[in-house]
Amino acid sequence: MEMGTEKKDELVPVFIMGKRYEVPASLTIQKAMEYAGYQLIRGCGCRGGICGACGTVYRYPGNFKIEVGLACQTLVQPNMYLAQIPFFPATKTVYDLEKVKPNIETIVKSYPEVLRCLQCNTCTKSCPMDIEVMDYIAAAMRGDVARLAELSFDCVMCGLCTSRCPAEICQYNVAILGRRLYGKYVAKKAEHLASAVKAVEEKKYEKMLKELMVAGEDTLKDLYNMREMEPEQADDDWVPKDKTYL
Repeated sequence: MEMGTEKKDELVPVFIMGKRYEVPASLTIQKAMEYAGYQLIRGCGCRGGICGACGTVYRYPGNFKIEVGLACQTLVQPNMYLAQIPFFPATKTVYDLEKVKPNIETIVKSYPEVLRCLQCNTCTKSCPMDIEVMDYIAAAMRGDVARLAELSFDCVMCGLCTSRCPAEICQYNVAILGRRLYGKYVAKKAEHLASAVKAVEEKKYEKMLKELMVAGEDTLKDLYNMREMEPEQADDDWVPKDKTYL
């Protein structure tokens, strides 16, 4: 390589929505689509594997298997055929959390298809967050709300498990029902949260909020820049010096 020149990234062919493009091999699917000229308006989200908005299906030539992943995490591979699924049309049951109980009857009534689970583990293999999806569905089938909530806690609701499930279960909606039941009826109530809710109800922050709402742009910038920030290595009991609104 000559002095002063940089080695160019290798280009690989990919097929986006059926059309062939050549993109740098180091890019994620999401960045490769933008490199190819696509303007991502939906399905780009956080770009860091957190929001689950960029579900993608892809296949390699000569291989019958459909692969799934998040476009912001998955690197392009030569000759992959890919398509975006930013929203998966899964079953979503309406329920009144005030009128249900944290048991198997509530889960089965809301999502009876959980009892069709084959324990094939396809959902777990499809999960980009490495969640034991099959295990939390098994917990749902037992009515173990606490275990269901614990195992599904990191779910980003991307829908990839549901898109592959042969029993057509919407795992992530079962999971969010479990976490809601756990938070409402099983988990120990947080004293600090109750205290904060009470402060809101007593309108403790009304004056501060009204001041912010009428403040000009420069004032808001100054308040933001002069705010006391929590240290990176702060102890659990750290509080700011100004406790006016605590």
